[in-house]
Amino acid sequence: MSRRAGAVLFDLDGTLIDSAPDLAGAGNDMRAARGLTPYPLVHFRPMVGAGARGMVGRALGVGPHEDGFIPLRDEFLQRYEARMTRETRVFDGMVSLLDAFEARAMPWGIVTNKAARFAEPLARSLGLLPRAATLVCGDTTPHAKPHPEPLLEAARRIGVSAADCVYVGDDLRDVQAGRAAGMTTVAVRWGYLGDGEAIEAWGADHLVQTPADLLKLLRMA
Repeated sequence: MSRRAGAVLFDLDGTLIDSAPDLAGAGNDMRAARGLTPYPLVHFRPMVGAGARGMVGRALGVGPHEDGFIPLRDEFLQRYEARMTRETRVFDGMVSLLDAFEARAMPWGIVTNKAARFAEPLARSLGLLPRAATLVCGDTTPHAKPHPEPLLEAARRIGVSAADCVYVGDDLRDVQAGRAAGMTTVAVRWGYLGDGEAIEAWGADHLVQTPADLLKLLRMA
């Protein structure tokens, strides 16, 4: 990057935290309730970024346009809410990254499509909520990513121009939202990455392999 950012915004699932074990666990809880054998985590992981839609699809093979999806989605969300802090952890290297930001007075925040019902208690349980300059959830604004409004709202709350923000995520929608908001976009290779185009095809301004690489990119290492 040619100059230091004014703020760094992060996606939550797959970028700051590894929530796949609990999301997959809720999917397997649904299977167990139906007498079905569990699937391995690798079966669910690529679709974690798609939330309940992706997890119900992977768990039971029912898509959002099929009969019976809505009650299955609601069941999944209830099961996930009951266990969402059981196995979820902050990704290795992220706490050190946030420590470095704070030591250098770099504000950072979270912009997620996860509803506040889940995102707020989860971020609090992991020690992220008290540290973040803002948390914008999937239901904070009328639109969710890939619409730019959640990112623009985060920039407004922090008091930084969108053009001076960096948005970091692990999904094509993150890059699309960041670009539409006029932010510098960074795609992380440690995330879930979806089940579509390769990360290199997303059009992000930068790709990083590790949190330490992000620190170097931001000229803060």
